[in-house]
Amino acid sequence: MSPSNPTAINARLALACLDLTSLGDADTEADIATLCQRAQSPFGPVAAVCVWPRLVAFARARLPASIAVAAVANFPHGNADIDAAVQDTLQIVAAGAQEVDLVLPYRSLMAGDERAAAELLVAVRRACPGLLLKVILETGELKTPELIERACQLSLDGGADFLKTSTGKTPVSATPEAARIMLGAIAASPAARNRVGFKAAGGIRTVAEAAAYLALTQELLGAQALTPQRFRIGASSLLNDIEAVLSSAAEPSTAPRGAY
Repeated sequence: MSPSNPTAINARLALACLDLTSLGDADTEADIATLCQRAQSPFGPVAAVCVWPRLVAFARARLPASIAVAAVANFPHGNADIDAAVQDTLQIVAAGAQEVDLVLPYRSLMAGDERAAAELLVAVRRACPGLLLKVILETGELKTPELIERACQLSLDGGADFLKTSTGKTPVSATPEAARIMLGAIAASPAARNRVGFKAAGGIRTVAEAAAYLALTQELLGAQALTPQRFRIGASSLLNDIEAVLSSAAEPSTAPRGAY
């Protein structure tokens, strides 16, 4: 890839770190079959597909092992019902997913009940040993830097592998301001700074928008964090712009077509 084309570089990075997502209430197996096809783009594979728990097994059967399957728990409501969240998680594990995207009980946190959030996090972490746990903070609802910072700390203490901005189901989703707080919390923690990742999700539709989060991650966690192991973007339509950018840059995949 030409170093003179930063947009194409960002597009390639965004593709490799993309959680291609379909979380419509009426999603069917046909929708997920299309999603899994799209996940294996002409320019390379995405990092993961993200679906409802009921569609995990279907997605897993239609993807190569190199593409992870993620599913959502406690979604999108973020209730404080530990049993329900654990049941979601056990369903995800049993269906063969590799990643769990869990909504933090953010309303409990906003009401001052940190214990409810902490206990749910611990219970879900125990229910999915070995799986990647991404905790969705719903930063657009938390709003204040203080609450976002506290949500980060509770999530890190509860065993999160990733901090994720949003469900994409509220009026305000990912913002650079919230991302900076979240990345700062990871960077400030000796236990997290070289391990925990960041996921921006909700409302990211263009490579230019994705680039802002790539730049923030590099600034606060270093260039070594710009890998699927430490950085993700959750989106449904971003792939369209990624492919448009890479097509216009005449940047065909260097991977063998059958390698996905």
